[in-house]
Amino acid sequence: MANKLISEMGLPTSITNIFAARNVTTAKEALSLTEFELMELLDVGMAKVTSAVAHISEIVSPPAQTALSLMEQRIQNEYMAGHLPTRLKGLDEALGGGIPFGVLTELVGPPGIGKTQFCLKLSLLASLPACYGGLDGHVIYIDAESKFSSRRMIEIGTMSFPEIFHMEGMAKEMAGRILVLRPTSLSEFTESLQKIKISLLQHHVKLLVIDSMAALVTGFSVTIVACSVSTSLTAHIVVSIFLGINLVEYDQGPTRQHSLGWHISFMKSIAEFSRIPIVVTNQVRSQSHDKTSQYFFQVQSRDETVDDPTRFDSHLVAALGIHWAHAVTIRLVLEAKAG
Repeated sequence: MANKLISEMGLPTSITNIFAARNVTTAKEALSLTEFELMELLDVGMAKVTSAVAHISEIVSPPAQTALSLMEQRIQNEYMAGHLPTRLKGLDEALGGGIPFGVLTELVGPPGIGKTQFCLKLSLLASLPACYGGLDGHVIYIDAESKFSSRRMIEIGTMSFPEIFHMEGMAKEMAGRILVLRPTSLSEFTESLQKIKISLLQHHVKLLVIDSMAALVTGFSVTIVACSVSTSLTAHIVVSIFLGINLVEYDQGPTRQHSLGWHISFMKSIAEFSRIPIVVTNQVRSQSHDKTSQYFFQVQSRDETVDDPTRFDSHLVAALGIHWAHAVTIRLVLEAKAG
């Protein structure tokens, strides 16, 4: 609205012509000047300037909304957006149907817990035909740690959806729907994001995966041991839903946090613009025992229980810090337990 033309705002012809003669053509140009500056530039009285400014402001300013109307709009958007079911009954129930569209969902856990495996499974679910419960779309998979495995993905598909992947040509078709990008630096990732926003609608993209954000930002890499996807897995998922709240402050310094700010804003805009799920994996880091935030994958003494979290010798927390945590709508914490 700031670039709306003054000539289209219904001002009196005389004042509209004066604006045009002084090369003030948009609302932004007019409202960036004070009333006294406009008086001098347009060579008209204060009454006419005040009236013109009030008229322009009324047209370009967004209408006021109540908190109730904003809440109703958000609920409606969430209802229309939908979810990507994970096919894990307990997780889907906790999330209200699956991974939600239009927001950032984060997977946090130590190395080898299965974050990448889960992302591969989600990629398959997004690319499956709608008649089989999928989203029938394409997937953009940003593989920052070079851990994407086509062979592993096909194995997961064959095991999870045998009736589909045993069909001739179906495995090839599913693999062809997943576009893998491998940026090696934060600058390359920035370029990838800018290209992604353009191609989302053109290529019918239904899921964006970033694995992992921490590797791009911090420059470190860890090895994830491939996990077998079966009903006998001892690893399970603990769901923690964060609505803009995080208890962990990661002391990364102002430079890194500032550089991450643009990417946070851009990814959120992609999610809201395209109304697709965005899944981002995150690493963990150690934190001294006297800090307050703890997860179940913390290291405990053998004779201690989770009921007394203040007695942990040390524990792990999500990387990337408080700014990143505030951008994430849902945080899924993955942990493994013996037995």
